Parts: sequence; structure tokens; C-alpha cells
Amino acid sequence: MSFFSQLDNDRIVAAIADAERRSSGEIRVHVTGRKPEDLEQRARRRFELLGMTNTADRNGVLLYIAPAVRRFQILGDSGIHEKAGPDFWKEVAAEMEERFRRGEFTEGIVQGVAKVGEILARHFPRAKADRDELPDEIDEEH
Repeated sequence: MSFFSQLDNDRIVAAIADAERRSSGEIRVHVTGRKPEDLEQRARRRFELLGMTNTADRNGVLLYIAPAVRRFQILGDSGIHEKAGPDFWKEVAAEMEERFRRGEFTEGIVQGVAKVGEILARHFPRAKADRDELPDEIDEEH
């Protein structure tokens, strides 16, 4: 069974939509079937390709997952990174990693999205005029 088929896309998309309803932030999840040698570089490239550097408040967050190498990367744009700090990203990663080790891939992603959504809501609360700047679906690369 492939990693892709193990994911409950509807639950992940619902978690993204829920998190974004409470903030002006944008959360994307990317799952790649590739085996990137430089995971951070690939994640940064995908961050740019997905238009995440173009959000009004620079508060986009990408969860980049590479199951073929059993690794993932969480990237926050400059606006949210300034507010969250490096310890926050480590905490989110540790919680996701714990779920992944138990084979709970959907739960790990949903938990990571929810935690990111909480800090986005705290620092970038949704205003009446806010609009969803990026799609909520999972970006897949087989």
C-alpha cells in the first residue's frame, strides 16, 4: 500500500480549511513520491512554486512530506516565522514525527495543521475582508 493511498485526503483538507477559517494564514500540504537529496532545498522550491511567498502577510506554511526517504520539512514564511520562532517548528515536527512512527500518517498531518492553525490564529486573526489566497487541497507529486 502506498503512502498516498493511506492518507485520508478529506480529513486533511478539512483540517486545512478549519485552520484557515480562524486566521489570514495559508497552509499547504505537499506529498512527494520522489527521493529528494536535499529535502530543505526541495521544500523551499515547492514553497515558491505553490505561490506561498505571495501571501499578503507572508504567513504561509508548508508541510512538505517525502515518505520515500521517511522525512518531512515544515517551512513558514517570514511573517509567521518571526512570530513563531524556531522552537515552535521543532515542537510541531516532534508531534508529527511521533504520529508518523506509529503509522498514523493522516493523524500526524492533521495534528500538524491544527497546531500551525492555532499559532496563525493567535498572530494573524482572520479579518472580515480576508480571502483564501491559496487552494486547500493536498499538492501531490508522484
